[in-house]
Order: sequence, then C-alpha cells, then structure tokens
Amino acid sequence: MWTANNRGRYDRSRLRYPSDLTDDEWALVEALIPPAKRGGNKRHVDVREVMNGIMYVLSTGCQWRAIPKDLPPRSTVHDYLDLWSYDGTLDRIHHALYMECRKQGEREASPTAAIIDSQSVKSAEKGGPVSIRMAMMRARRSKARNAIFS
Repeated sequence: MWTANNRGRYDRSRLRYPSDLTDDEWALVEALIPPAKRGGNKRHVDVREVMNGIMYVLSTGCQWRAIPKDLPPRSTVHDYLDLWSYDGTLDRIHHALYMECRKQGEREASPTAAIIDSQSVKSAEKGGPVSIRMAMMRARRSKARNAIFS
C-alpha cells in the first residue's frame, strides 16, 4: 500500500538514475562482490559504479553503446557482468536479495508451495535455464548437412 512512509522509502528522485543503488541496497550487495585478485595492478574502477551501470542496462534495456558517459565504459561494465555471471556472483546476489525479501515479508526462507502451469512444464522439458544460454548462441551447422558443400 502506498502510504506516506512507503513513498519515502521507495523514493528514487535523489538518485542520479532511478536504477542506481541506494546506500542501503549497496550495503546488501557490497559484501557479496569478490575482492580484486591478488597480484598485478590494483582495481582502478569503482565497483559500485559498475553495478550501477549493470542495473542501468538491465532496467532500461538500452544498447551497450547507449550507456551514459558518467558511468564506467561499456566494455568495463560488460566485462564485469560477464565475469560475475561466470563465477556465480550474480547468483549469490540474487539469492541473498531473495532471502532478504522473504525475511522482510515475514515469510519462511524457502517457499512451501508452488504452482506449475503448462507453460512452465513446456520450458522444463527443454532444459530450463541452461537452454537460455544456448538459445542466445548462434547455431552451428554441419558441413556434411549443407547441400551447397560438395
């Protein structure tokens, strides 16, 4: 319900972009981001700004080249998104935020009921989340099956 208390809690007008993380949100996420690797150069990028860049792309759906200039370069934001996706950091962040939301809603840590409809059954038959990455990859064709190849 939108009460005066809730409106103040969800007000994002003081942020640079509505997708930027507030201090409270950043406090939850910061502990889950792995530190820089030992050796080599020091990390020169502000990881909070990288996270703001990722959130900007995810919330607006903009092209990578349309990232505003006051956020880190698109290659940096994309490289961190790729790294965090690969090493499981994004999954850990999602799980921690999910648990926090359930705790704030005064619910148990894991749901006790589930609803399965025909659409979710169809997607589960095809392999679920693993098939999403494969769907984004370009299909490879066998030269043997190509009619032009002789």
